[in-house]
Amino acid sequence: MSKLTAENQFLDLSDYARFFGKFLAQSLQQTRFTPIHVTLLFGICGLMVIAAMLNGYYVTAAFLLLLKSGIDAADGELARLKKTPSYSGRYLDSIFDFVLNFMFLSTIAYLTKADVKVLFLAFFGMQLQGTLYNYYYVILRTSSIGGDSTSKVFENKVPQALPGESQATVNVLFKLYFIFYGVFDKIIYTIDGSACKVNKFPNWFMTILSVYGLGFQLLLMAILLVLNAINYVLPLFIIMTLPIVLLVLFRKLKIS
Repeated sequence: MSKLTAENQFLDLSDYARFFGKFLAQSLQQTRFTPIHVTLLFGICGLMVIAAMLNGYYVTAAFLLLLKSGIDAADGELARLKKTPSYSGRYLDSIFDFVLNFMFLSTIAYLTKADVKVLFLAFFGMQLQGTLYNYYYVILRTSSIGGDSTSKVFENKVPQALPGESQATVNVLFKLYFIFYGVFDKIIYTIDGSACKVNKFPNWFMTILSVYGLGFQLLLMAILLVLNAINYVLPLFIIMTLPIVLLVLFRKLKIS
């Protein structure tokens, strides 16, 4: 079930695990498993990635990273299949991603004895890259007929809980989400706020940007783990941050 209209669909390099996510969601559709259960499952999988890295099982950690991406793709698919969208699930998914990303990079910094400044630069870069991609992607999704109803271009106020979820839970999860992601949203809006006025980006442009999607970021991490090149993970995410300004300038000059 695509989140985009046929016109806006593009080759999403970060979405390679969607097939597995759909398979898992379809397998759970007639069960008592909820999208929240699936979100908790990918959180557990993320912790297993860390355990594998700490014990030197880099190939296993790489496999678990890809599995985590597949499970991550399943919670939203299951919510759509069961027709149970929720802000609780949307925020919990993002909070888990934020925490796990920091834990992944912190583990790598520990194993490679990297300076804490390098760790925070890499994490900042990783999150900013993901925010840029999600910014443009959500603009496409929300402009599509029948598009996603739980994701907003920018999350700046507590939404009203949807049927089946607690407003108190939404309030708490939103506050955590805003603490984690608010600064990155503000940075991206500052450098390209005018993108909100555009409801269409070239498919090739979105394909290029999809290297900043979390799935592709984790794929790169997994490849470096398999190659036993763990020392290159943190520098890679720092270097990948540099083209952001060029991509935004290109968007402003060529896409309006």
